[in-house]
Amino acid sequence: MKYLILFWVFFKIGAFTFGGGYAMLPLVQEEVLAHGWLTLEEIVNFIAVSESTPGPFAVNMSTYVGQETGGIFGAFCATLGVVLPSFGIVLAVAKCFDRFQNSRIVKGCMSGLKPAVVGLIGAALFTTGSAVFFPEGISLDNLLQVSFGVSAVIFAVSLVLAFRKAHPILVIVLSGVLGILAGYTIDTLAF
Repeated sequence: MKYLILFWVFFKIGAFTFGGGYAMLPLVQEEVLAHGWLTLEEIVNFIAVSESTPGPFAVNMSTYVGQETGGIFGAFCATLGVVLPSFGIVLAVAKCFDRFQNSRIVKGCMSGLKPAVVGLIGAALFTTGSAVFFPEGISLDNLLQVSFGVSAVIFAVSLVLAFRKAHPILVIVLSGVLGILAGYTIDTLAF
């Protein structure tokens, strides 16, 4: 039964996600937390892992959740669920694209979907950012912690590099190295 639930949950996510992996984050978060498959912290951690591993975000996320929930077969069911709707939609769009590309209805639909996707990505950014920067809630004590400062510096460096069009691999590697150095330094200072 859990395999069917995994398939169905990720099928819904795959069917109603427009705009790629980041746009799916609110749906993944809501469904995964509602089913108790992962905690918010585990989701945030896996987002970081998923971004630094090869492959599409949606596939990485569904495979991970499926593996954690139901082993190898759970990973297969969740991955199949998230990929199947896109596969069918792409086939249908490819078949009909020439006929409908200039349709006012299709153009209107795309005009409506684009801001919704940006909104979903923004919501995911807010939720994920809150979990990264304020895991125990917003308070003055949390703002004065070393971990908040380290996270803010790494975020700022990543943001500057991204705006300067640095290669994403460089940003990921540098962020990982800074995180390791910061963690090592904080652990050393704690003793």
